[in-house]
Amino acid sequence: MQQDMIAVIDLGSERTTVLARAIRALGVYSEIHPHDLTDGQLAALPNVRGFVLAEGPNRAYEGQVLELSAAIAASGLPTLTLADGSDTAALKGFVFDTCKARANWTMENFIADQVELIRRQVGDRKVLLALSGGVDSSVVAALLIRAIGPQLTCVHVNHGLLRKGEPEQVVQVFGKELGANLVYVDATDRFLGKLEGVADPEAKRKIIGAEFIRVFEEEARKLDGIAFLGQGTIYPDIIESGTKTAKTVKSHHNVGGLPPDLQFELVEPLKMLFKDEVRACGVALGLPESMVYRQPFPGPGLGVRCLGAITRDRLEALRAADAILREEFDRAGLRGKVWQYFTVIPDIRSVGVRDGVRADEWPCVIRAVNTVDAMTATVERLPWELMELLTRRITHEVPGINRVLIDITPKPTGTIEWE
Repeated sequence: MQQDMIAVIDLGSERTTVLARAIRALGVYSEIHPHDLTDGQLAALPNVRGFVLAEGPNRAYEGQVLELSAAIAASGLPTLTLADGSDTAALKGFVFDTCKARANWTMENFIADQVELIRRQVGDRKVLLALSGGVDSSVVAALLIRAIGPQLTCVHVNHGLLRKGEPEQVVQVFGKELGANLVYVDATDRFLGKLEGVADPEAKRKIIGAEFIRVFEEEARKLDGIAFLGQGTIYPDIIESGTKTAKTVKSHHNVGGLPPDLQFELVEPLKMLFKDEVRACGVALGLPESMVYRQPFPGPGLGVRCLGAITRDRLEALRAADAILREEFDRAGLRGKVWQYFTVIPDIRSVGVRDGVRADEWPCVIRAVNTVDAMTATVERLPWELMELLTRRITHEVPGINRVLIDITPKPTGTIEWE
């Protein structure tokens, strides 16, 4: 059963996503669309019951907004204009009383719709899935297994930018315990060679994204009938990578880094879900809690936490420091209580003292944040005793690090990752 939809039109408001999430919280599906929808695009939106105009400071599109308003009026569907998402009563009345929308936005309905859409899209052909072992790709795998079963081949690429022990864990869980059709590719040297000397974060993301596609193309050529590439793209990836109304915050490897000569059609069943909804989908699919609530990890991996041009020695220091951080957070009972925590090593050195001798070494930055949808984030207040323990262990156990710092910047103004 396809869900009723309330379309949110983005006019430059910073609270557009708040409106969309507020509507979804009422049990009604909502999507964000740019201000310059054509009449044809407007008419093609499925099961739309009404439109919410998210007013904002950006009035550069006055002409297009007037055209869109006329098109919406011609459709006969109701419209509500809100300056922000705070007027919950007005929004609720509009959605149910004015638009007569049904509260049928549930994970069970979403899964049923996606299974049908995947089967319709794929037919009797085969799908290649990038399986990192993270939440997004795991939920995509579960959806694809439910929809097309043996037509799915999962590929886990070790690009050398994973956390300590992760490649081994992915092989154990997916290849042995879950019995997935899993192909393991060790491409460490290949990726690090492509990234050598590259300092710009956008360039790094796009190199990693493009190289992932190349690896999948090579693996697909070894298989018969692969026509699709499955991806764990989610809604914040698309929003942050830029729309016609909103400028790019940062390109995501699975949005901004895809090459123009891509040989696959994409299968992206989660692309309209926020992060918390992805987790709810995983629970509804029956995935184990340890997988659904696994620590988030960016697609480019440690490549965007080893700031600037990546070197193997600094990358190994980052991997070791991150392992210590996760180990001590587990001991402190913070696993599952803090949404995301990780270390960052910038490409700078500061003077220190080691064994009575001057040591020019790197700082290690600790970041711990909480969020619901990854669009905003607050900083976790860490116990001072834990910070002292982390500082002592990291500076004494990890070669090349002589300082430990903590990042207390929320999102905004910072993003969750540093690059």
